[in-house]
Amino acid sequence: MTAVTIRHGFDPAHRQAAAALYWQAFKGKLGKVMGPDARALAFFEATMDADYALSAVDADGRLLGIAGFKTSEGSLSGGTLRDMTRIYGWFGGTWRGLILSTLERDLAPGVLLMDGICVDADARGLGVGTALLDAIKEHARQADLNSVRLDVIDTNPRARALYERRGFEPMGTTHTGVLRHLFGFRSATTMQCGLT
Repeated sequence: MTAVTIRHGFDPAHRQAAAALYWQAFKGKLGKVMGPDARALAFFEATMDADYALSAVDADGRLLGIAGFKTSEGSLSGGTLRDMTRIYGWFGGTWRGLILSTLERDLAPGVLLMDGICVDADARGLGVGTALLDAIKEHARQADLNSVRLDVIDTNPRARALYERRGFEPMGTTHTGVLRHLFGFRSATTMQCGLT
């Protein structure tokens, strides 16, 4: 494994790279709704909240990955309808906001809700995802939470395998129905890991 340092948040100088990582990871899921690329990148760069993220950097300070989470106070990939309409225009922002609201997940007491994990393509297979996932679990422990919850889509078996190796168990599956044509996946499995 390469030398990786995990930090709370991400450096302001990494904002553009963090947005690019997020888009790289979720373009397959959100591309038809959040595209074109330039607007999606502008949206994420403007709205990502580093207070709700952990980042992985190498010895040279290069951003290798980020893991986001959601609380009642905010989330990594927040943003409001106003943010959406500022980037996409009134009509484009409104329909995108409505469609994306179908992906919202409720918070539960004592549970840290993950809001995405992204690893740079050049750093995959180096243990960065595992380090970020373990750091998210430790962050939840320090916040006196009893478990971490996430959703993984059916088209990402590699991520699901990582989550299973790190102690996450499936809790249920939801199907996208006709929205599968927009989102590029048919179902998402909720997984949870207890913290003991």
